[in-house]
Amino acid sequence: MGFELIKETKLKIRLGSWHRSAKLALAVSVICGSASIAVGQENASVSRQPASIFAGPPKLLQEHGAGEGPAWHPEKGLFTSGEGNINLRDRDGETSVYQADSGSNGLMFDREGRLVVCEAVKRRIVRLELDGSKTVLADGFEGMKFNQPNDLSIDSRGRIYFTDPQYGDRSGMELVDGAGKHVEGVYRIDLDGTVSRIIAQEVDRPNGLVVTSDDRYLFVADNNNGLGGARKLWRFDLQSDGNVDVESQTMIYDWGTTRGPDGMKLDEQGRLYVAAGLNEPHLPQETAEQPTAGIYVFSQEGELLNYLRIPRDETTNCAFGGDDLKTLFVTAGGTLWSVPTIAAGDPPFPSLPSN
Repeated sequence: MGFELIKETKLKIRLGSWHRSAKLALAVSVICGSASIAVGQENASVSRQPASIFAGPPKLLQEHGAGEGPAWHPEKGLFTSGEGNINLRDRDGETSVYQADSGSNGLMFDREGRLVVCEAVKRRIVRLELDGSKTVLADGFEGMKFNQPNDLSIDSRGRIYFTDPQYGDRSGMELVDGAGKHVEGVYRIDLDGTVSRIIAQEVDRPNGLVVTSDDRYLFVADNNNGLGGARKLWRFDLQSDGNVDVESQTMIYDWGTTRGPDGMKLDEQGRLYVAAGLNEPHLPQETAEQPTAGIYVFSQEGELLNYLRIPRDETTNCAFGGDDLKTLFVTAGGTLWSVPTIAAGDPPFPSLPSN
């Protein structure tokens, strides 16, 4: 299987610029140490030297059971959401159902090693305690049920941030704003259990998200797969009280008419690894004139540093794991992939290994 990378060291896409670069066709194919570059984007300055981000090609680990939400536990292995369950791939590569009928999507361990779960089907956020019990952290806002809690991130204080989009049938939506408009928002759960909405109409349909390790920024994937929907990656300044400065909203990247961004994670250097794109189009809603599916690596300032193609649709999420946190696990259409990385990941749990 080919190892395909792209690196763009000076690409910054801002509002209104996508019309010049909608046909995404960037590839650096590294074969026997030589690199060839195909560029299909205007006004893009491209370096011909591959970035030192990925240390090898992606490897297919399993064909089923890994639709979403990868989360690594140093003793138990990799947890994923798939086929309606929370599944576990242990450190020896054996797979099993960890919790049946969870209806889960995003997963993340908090700093105490407790698994926090977006139970999309049950429309709530829960935490699996160390003693095996389950705590419901939030199941609605202002008396209205959530839509489909999708993905989550945890800041340095232990506050939980999660997205709440609505994909598919919208007839059961309850959440509305003061004007009566349906809300697909972003929420924060404080340590005392208080739930606050921090983003309402500023994004179209929030999906993945991540808080930087210094709590400076909140990145949000805006991924509306409807015809004409947004497929953008946004950055917000995060204030000390856990709210965002909406005036700081900055577009980092726009996938145009192909499939947009999904789950994302950070490495120890603060770079974002974003799952996005398609190999085959879903017309008319989502195009794919060239394969765009894979992991996009960005600086926090918005430079597209690298791209790793994943040949299965749809690339949904990723997480760092392994003893040194230098393995990136990628979920794509139920399949699970791994790729070695130069830098370690920086999840809330486990902590970075000491050098």
